[in-house]
Amino acid sequence: MKARNKLWSGVVLGCVAALVTASLLWRQSFRLASISDIIQCLLLMSGTLSFLVRAHSAKGRMRLFWSFMTLGLALWLSYQFLWTYFEVFLRTDVPDIFSGDIILFVHIVPMIAALALRPHLPRDQYAARLGRLDFAMLFVWWVYLYVLLVMAWQYATPDPARYNDNLNAVYLAEKLFFLVALAACWVQSAGRWRIFYANFFVANLLYAASSYIANWALSRKDYYSGSLYDIPLVTSMAWMTLIALWHPAEEPDRLNTSSSTTYGVWVARCGMIAAFSLPMFGAWALFATSLPPQVRTFRIVLTLAAALVMGVMVFTRQRFLDRELNRLLANSRESFENLKRLQAQILQSEKMASIGQLVAGAAHELNNPITAMLGYSDLLLGTELAPGQQILAHQISQQVRKTRSLVASLLSFARRAPAPKSPVDLNTLILTAIRLKQPQWQSLQIQVSTDLDPQLPKVIGDPQQLLQVCLEILSNSLNFVRQNGGGKLSLVTRAVANSCLLTAGESLAWDDGRDTRTTAPASNPAESLDLTVCRSIVKEHLGKIYSQRCQDGSSSVCLELPGTDLPSEKSSSSRVPLLKPSQPFA
Repeated sequence: MKARNKLWSGVVLGCVAALVTASLLWRQSFRLASISDIIQCLLLMSGTLSFLVRAHSAKGRMRLFWSFMTLGLALWLSYQFLWTYFEVFLRTDVPDIFSGDIILFVHIVPMIAALALRPHLPRDQYAARLGRLDFAMLFVWWVYLYVLLVMAWQYATPDPARYNDNLNAVYLAEKLFFLVALAACWVQSAGRWRIFYANFFVANLLYAASSYIANWALSRKDYYSGSLYDIPLVTSMAWMTLIALWHPAEEPDRLNTSSSTTYGVWVARCGMIAAFSLPMFGAWALFATSLPPQVRTFRIVLTLAAALVMGVMVFTRQRFLDRELNRLLANSRESFENLKRLQAQILQSEKMASIGQLVAGAAHELNNPITAMLGYSDLLLGTELAPGQQILAHQISQQVRKTRSLVASLLSFARRAPAPKSPVDLNTLILTAIRLKQPQWQSLQIQVSTDLDPQLPKVIGDPQQLLQVCLEILSNSLNFVRQNGGGKLSLVTRAVANSCLLTAGESLAWDDGRDTRTTAPASNPAESLDLTVCRSIVKEHLGKIYSQRCQDGSSSVCLELPGTDLPSEKSSSSRVPLLKPSQPFA
């Protein structure tokens, strides 16, 4: 690639050297004019091809940038071909009023569009459609200005002197605008892009200065094709090729893009200024009585047509802007609502943290006297008491244990710490709870029997929390059985629709084909405070706890948890041996 670029650069510099030599050795002649025009065509063709190669190898926005640059050079080359056609093939001077002059004027517009893409900066958040409309308004204004000032003296009332004066003035204003835009990009860029813009700025500055000097010499009858005035012009043409070959600025540097909004605002302001300038040009054409009537009519009609076109563009731009503002307003409202929800969540978290600290301190202070009362109640149960006193001692022990469990439940609920979950065998947890509650149901003289399904699926959860739920269900069920004067409590587990179902009640008879669940009265065991705490744990495990009334009038508590596809281990592998169905504990 470098060898090809070196050869290409050598050919370009050789063309410049050939023109310099011919300008120094030969006087004004057809041969000198032919060599000058052909060399300029070759240099512009070389620049167009070099930019076209860059556009072909680029992607996305960079390809669009190089394509606009290529289009600008291609229009410049087209104008040079027309100039060469008149001087070399027709052997005549270019007409004073030349229709191809508009190509020379328009060739800078695609380059301005390339700079408007700002390829040296990362893509900003400014609306692309609004930017394209703003640029389209400026493009229409530039074309309007050319037609207003130049073509009026070309078609309405032909006047070569005024035509050339206005053409040179408008073309100079366009080149100055382009140089200012290049300087702005040069200042904002860095790295290889800064080198690229610096070279491009100097090359176009040299071209603008040489064009102005050539026009000045032409007015003094000193200019001819191939003269020394063409050397800076040819040098700027050759510079274009060297820029494309040796300054491959591709990806934008990660610069500060804080100027994106300012840039979009100023582009929009320029478009608005262009639209508001039309009435002033129309008034100038209307009140310029010194102008020929044909020129005045031409300019007034042109201004009205341009005002109509730009009015449609302003209306379309306002529609796009309203749509963009509505979208931003909706996003702002959504962000505000999210912020309010986040603030409420933070406030709730702070409240829960404060409650957790308060409950932790209270639990620490309450556990000591509760432990003492529990020890004394156990000692009291171990002594010989009258039947009535024995019942009272059991109630004291039961209430103390219930209070300790309640304190532990409140502490666990206030902390709300996510516990690790793993597959748990619900049958094992039930048997463990029965063993832990053995002093209670033995002292109450209640017979506990189990009917546990050995193929019950496992559940995913925290073993400690689920064991706490089983303990509370067993404790409340024992208390409920004693209050109703019963002496038996049955615990049944079954797999129902990939769920694990635990039922605790009096003398349960399981029937898989019968759904006995109904709404329970307020006095059923599922309405106690402890089970209310358990509901929060069950809810975290995606389960539910409810009461059930059987056909014989007895009530029970049901715990339903989602099961897994993993079957429970055999009863022989459990830490506590499973009992046979309906086998009572001794």
